[in-house]
Amino acid sequence: MRTYDERLHPPVWIWAVTAVLALSFGVAFLVALGPFVALAVVLVLGGGVGWLLVVSAAPVMVEGDVLTAGRARIEVGHLGPVEVLDAERARAVRGPESDPAAYHLIRPWLPAGVLARVLDPQDCTPYWFVATRHPAALAAAIEGARAAEHSEGAR
Repeated sequence: MRTYDERLHPPVWIWAVTAVLALSFGVAFLVALGPFVALAVVLVLGGGVGWLLVVSAAPVMVEGDVLTAGRARIEVGHLGPVEVLDAERARAVRGPESDPAAYHLIRPWLPAGVLARVLDPQDCTPYWFVATRHPAALAAAIEGARAAEHSEGAR
């Protein structure tokens, strides 16, 4: 059962900036080399950057007892309590307080996120930081999955 599901798509303003830049290059090439080259430049540049934006839209979900963030997955039973981070605290975790051994799913257009310590002694990753638009909802889903797993383990 999926209790949280989000895709970290870029916001509209990034798509707009991409379109404006591709069209600006197209106009420059139109003046210099003609309409066919200009069209090719707009399609290749706009299409290439658009493709990068689409593939950068990482999934974040809690399904059953598994947290998926981007391509990484971890069972929620291996995580400690989840901390909801506001923009200022998340900036510190992504920057000066960052541990290079930690797992970070960062998207520059998402200022907030959640942090969960990894409790598994076999795992050398100290914590997971996951950027999200809805940090409180993601934290609640992880905590709910942890509680459900704990109650099933107690049976």
